[in-house]
Amino acid sequence: MPPAFPSFVTDARQGLDRRSLGARHQRRVELLLLLGSGLLIAVGLGWGGFFVLRGQWAITLVDAVLIGAGLGTLALTRRKRMLPASLVLLVTLYIVICGICLLLDLPSAQVPRSTHHFLIALGVCAHLLLRSNEHPWLHHGVALGFFATFLVLASTSGGLSTAYALPDSLRVGGTWVNNGLSLITLYLALHLMQADVAARNALESDLRVALVEGQFVLHYQPQVGEHGEVIGAEALVRWQHPQRGLVLPGEFIPLAEQTGLILPLGDWVLKQACTQLMAWARQPHTAHLMLAVNVSARQFRQPDFVAQVLSVVERSGVPAHRLKLELTESMLVNDVEDIIAKMTALKAHGVGFSLDDFGTGYSSLAYLKRLPLDQLKIDQAFVRDLLTDANEAAIARTVVNLGRDLGLNVIAEGVETAEQHDHLARLGCHAFQGYLFGKPLPADGFMAYIDRRASR
Repeated sequence: MPPAFPSFVTDARQGLDRRSLGARHQRRVELLLLLGSGLLIAVGLGWGGFFVLRGQWAITLVDAVLIGAGLGTLALTRRKRMLPASLVLLVTLYIVICGICLLLDLPSAQVPRSTHHFLIALGVCAHLLLRSNEHPWLHHGVALGFFATFLVLASTSGGLSTAYALPDSLRVGGTWVNNGLSLITLYLALHLMQADVAARNALESDLRVALVEGQFVLHYQPQVGEHGEVIGAEALVRWQHPQRGLVLPGEFIPLAEQTGLILPLGDWVLKQACTQLMAWARQPHTAHLMLAVNVSARQFRQPDFVAQVLSVVERSGVPAHRLKLELTESMLVNDVEDIIAKMTALKAHGVGFSLDDFGTGYSSLAYLKRLPLDQLKIDQAFVRDLLTDANEAAIARTVVNLGRDLGLNVIAEGVETAEQHDHLARLGCHAFQGYLFGKPLPADGFMAYIDRRASR
């Protein structure tokens, strides 16, 4: 399989990011995963001890699996790997619950089956845990899978008669415990989901007000050349919330994408960026600067996108060759011919293009040579581990060589140390962006930064 195109701007970079979880939602997901991992470990230890005392060693293997899955989920959650942690938790519980229902918790005329009631709560948990995943089918499919399995187990009395089936005398108490715990789990999941929905609705309402009242601002992160000279900047949107202060895009951009508010927001960003670029063009010491602007997939898919961009460029009077649009992998999933046509039309008027977070996505590089690009961007994930991971260093080297072979400029983002800069320079990368050179700054702060660099 050929290498891949980039994904959208990451939360760590604080750019336009459709994959980032809102901070509040992420905390709720993390809390649910921690509770789930703790429950797995506790249940595994409790039932494991019980079956050890009864001498049923084979069943204790299931409890050992529960404990191991709980520890794995806990470790992944602590490392902020929410999707793998969610899948480990949900898949383990699904298999164990189905196994218990079919092998241990067999219904009788006196005592009904009860373990399957957990599937309802887990379906709700699955919807909450996987909601922010980029594939909608995943959270809907997993949740519906839990509900469908519950329906089958609740409507039938089937099972496998084995020596491990629990006697009714033991299952009577277990039924009360299972039903009580499943109701508590369902209540907690619904409470977290309701809080999530309420927070989302409040944020969406605030976001609409912010667009009307002009609460957004642009910050500019410097981009420098091989000798440390400032060659341009990337425009990054921030939300100056009247109560919460400065809100970073990782919290509101995903919601803007989902609600369609990314269209008016993206239009405002482009207009503001061109206004700023024109202001720089009037000053001799900033007239050479390029300005990179992120464009979302939803913006780019608009039929009149080319006309919108050219209209903004014309009205602002900005030199079109100083504007650079940063594209991402999500735009290359569908209708590549339309994308190429729009890029070619804008390129004919001087607008440049950069392929952002290069190397982190899923689309084939077969399209790369057909795109009228000017620049490739090495993703900060590769830069971060450049000095310690041979694979990351090899990827960075490949991107630099590929850019050179295709006649494209290459810029590395997320450069934070002099050692990273020096290593990238030795590879042949001659443009850089990151905290080593400057953090994102408001317009006046960026000009002060330029003046300080010029006076050295």
